[in-house]
Amino acid sequence: MHITKTSKDNYISPRTHISSNRIIWCYLIFSIRTQASNASVIVSIAPILTALLSFLFLKEEKPSIRFFLGFLAAITGIFAISFSGATQLSLNPAGDILALLAAASWAIYSILVKKISAWEYPTILITRRIFTYGILFMIPLLIKTDFSLNLQRFTNPLYLFNVLFLGVGASAACFVGWNYGIKLLGPLRSSVYIYLVPVITVISSILVLKESITPVGALGTALALLGLLISEGRWQKK
Repeated sequence: MHITKTSKDNYISPRTHISSNRIIWCYLIFSIRTQASNASVIVSIAPILTALLSFLFLKEEKPSIRFFLGFLAAITGIFAISFSGATQLSLNPAGDILALLAAASWAIYSILVKKISAWEYPTILITRRIFTYGILFMIPLLIKTDFSLNLQRFTNPLYLFNVLFLGVGASAACFVGWNYGIKLLGPLRSSVYIYLVPVITVISSILVLKESITPVGALGTALALLGLLISEGRWQKK
């Protein structure tokens, strides 16, 4: 991978952004090829993969035993949350392997963002360029879909709000926040907050959808939070 920095024009190699975009694209495609419950557990191993890549390539962060203990607690809790209402565990080997690749893709993306952030480029600039190349790479994919540019549909407030939420909230704001978090905390410490995703999902389902939480789901939520707290302890031996 070729990464360059020119102080004269603050230029970041397009190949770096294209690589980052390809990784995001792989993450999104891989993670939708299996059941949501399976994907939520498998993708949650991203912190372990991030720790391995950080140690191999960044040589900055060395996770302590507390990190791995936190991972075990959190992954147990996430498993409990994901399958608390399931009568049986359904495996999809091909999809599950792709979900594993999605976790690896996210870990690699976090490492690349850390590399770019080390040059002290603005987070919004980094995210904007990654998204620009992302749009360019997505255009050829439309050829094999039934996509049609029908602006009439956006006269419906529901469609318009959904697109704005996905574009501004779930995409732009989330990636800017994630990239900024990596810049401040590093990829390893940032990655453990992935444990909060199923916890927030449970809380949102209770508040918004008025769903009830099962005892197993409550236990899983507590374990996921405990895993985060343990992992957020001492990172390096002093």
